[in-house]
Amino acid sequence: MAVVERDNQGSCAILRLNRPEALNALNAEVLHALGEAIDTVARDEAVRALIITGAGPKAFCAGADIKEFIAQSPLAMKERAELGQSTFARLGRLNVPSIAAINGFAFGGGFELALACTFRVALASAKMGLPEVKLGLLPGFGGTQRLPRLIGEARALELIMSGRFIDAAEADKFGLVNRVASEDVVSAAIAFAGEFTGFSLSSQSLARAAVERGASVSLDEGLRIEAELFGLVSSSEDAAEGCAAFVEKRAAVFKDR
Repeated sequence: MAVVERDNQGSCAILRLNRPEALNALNAEVLHALGEAIDTVARDEAVRALIITGAGPKAFCAGADIKEFIAQSPLAMKERAELGQSTFARLGRLNVPSIAAINGFAFGGGFELALACTFRVALASAKMGLPEVKLGLLPGFGGTQRLPRLIGEARALELIMSGRFIDAAEADKFGLVNRVASEDVVSAAIAFAGEFTGFSLSSQSLARAAVERGASVSLDEGLRIEAELFGLVSSSEDAAEGCAAFVEKRAAVFKDR
């Protein structure tokens, strides 16, 4: 049985963490399999969005497999953190957006996986958090870096230092999730993806790059980046098609180039 399963629904690729007996915990095998699965999605030109979820009714992903941490050296733990970080970083390099369909518990490394996705759709009953402090640890798969960028330093430190869990309603209030689903969170994620999968991937990719590159620089530098990428995208075939379609009052047919 594969620890990460893939299927496609329309233009969406769906990756499912498949260790329900362990609440889809992230051991080394899962991290390697997830990285390989993300790479296969990157090579699939038919895919317009990636959705990641968990198998079973309880958990998206309950975090890292703590049993693998016992009696490990500091170097081994650093390497484990780097494995998780490099696996999740693949999501940021995808040409298509990624959506975490949070169908239950998303704790520790599981929450960090959701944070690494472009968007998050959560079941109303889902619980999220970074409880590493309760184990005498700290988040190691990107949580200390991505969470402050999403909700601000003060709120991020509160969640990290207290280890408390939040529900989907509070996550929505913080701006952590894009949609809250009452049932069938994967279907909700597919519907959410449908709001942007019909547009040009090249323009969306450059728009994401403008936001991400601009987030860590001054406003003046960010505006320079935006102008540079605006000039670049304006030379694309999709830009020509989109503008022509607007003038001709017809639907654009984008080719992602």
